Amino acid sequence: MLAIMTAYVCPRCQVHAPATALTWCCPECRGPWDLEFTSAPVPLASLASRVNSLWRYEEALPLATEIPHVTLGEGRTPLVPLVPLSSSGTGAVSAKLDFLMPTLSFKDRGAVMLAELARRLEPRSVIADSSGNAGTAVAAYCARAGLDCAVYVPDGTSPKKLEQIRAHGARTVVVPGDREATARAARAAADEPGVFYASHVYNPHFLHGTKTYVYELWEELGGRLPDTLVLPVGNGTLLLGAALAVEELYGHGLVDHRPALVAVQAEAVSPLAAAFHAGADELPAPAAARPTLAEGIAIPNPPRAAQILRAVRASGGTFLTVTEDRIRAAQLDLARRGLYVEPTGVACWAAVRAAPERPGTTVVPLCGAGAKTGLAPSAP
Repeated sequence: MLAIMTAYVCPRCQVHAPATALTWCCPECRGPWDLEFTSAPVPLASLASRVNSLWRYEEALPLATEIPHVTLGEGRTPLVPLVPLSSSGTGAVSAKLDFLMPTLSFKDRGAVMLAELARRLEPRSVIADSSGNAGTAVAAYCARAGLDCAVYVPDGTSPKKLEQIRAHGARTVVVPGDREATARAARAAADEPGVFYASHVYNPHFLHGTKTYVYELWEELGGRLPDTLVLPVGNGTLLLGAALAVEELYGHGLVDHRPALVAVQAEAVSPLAAAFHAGADELPAPAAARPTLAEGIAIPNPPRAAQILRAVRASGGTFLTVTEDRIRAAQLDLARRGLYVEPTGVACWAAVRAAPERPGTTVVPLCGAGAKTGLAPSAP
């Protein structure tokens, strides 16, 4: 039996709304939705003969009961070793190459779900807000689905990312100010009638797409998971998706342990790391919006902050931060290993290189291609 879509629910207020509505947030607290959704076990033995996209995990995905789906063949990215397991059983690190997605970032995992939902709802227009990668992914999948799309981006977004968004036929709305100002402008536009807000933060379908990152690891490792998952966190969409997948796999008896979730932020903008190490359950206040090479995770006030902190603590994980110098060094190190990744996408490798070795196996995602931004500039 396939899993089915049910309804949105606010995790704070317990307000419900149909998942077929264009209501993009809780009407009481204006917070992001969760999805009332129960997955079914994915049969590992049957996967070899299935479609070569993330829709292969149909039992675990909302929107999977109707075919055909929007797709660009996303998913199934390679897993390659970076550091071998030592004789003492520590230090094995592999990288999952999510920068090899169709739009060159992991955001395709969630964007395909949003585009599929929008295709069914038939809105007048789709809008998204992004510092680049999420907007590019939404633009591409809306093009695939034949949907009108506009992407709100902050002033200073990489010209290469703007070019990619526009090439897919989406309109760009450049907002003066930082990432938070861009999100506010998009949310105001999302309140207009007939608009579908393809938000990678507020719409939980995005998280059910990013959870396929862990399902792919589980499949590739023959029904196992690594001991540690190191994940970049700005708005936390990959980490929260990973947490969803881990709970589903463990709950269905398909794995015998839950990996520790280690969250990584840039030291320059690290409100969640500060809250975690202070023992807080929520952000006491938004962080300052300081410049960083890891622009994709420079989020001063993530709307799902409490969920992210709770997920990391429940897993027995922790938060790490990385300096600008370590980001630069990690990008060059990966390039010399044949992997050209954008600065945000190397944050996890930068953190692992600087941290003490962890027991067992660790996987880091390489989230975005270096061709999107180029090499990080040297420090002045």
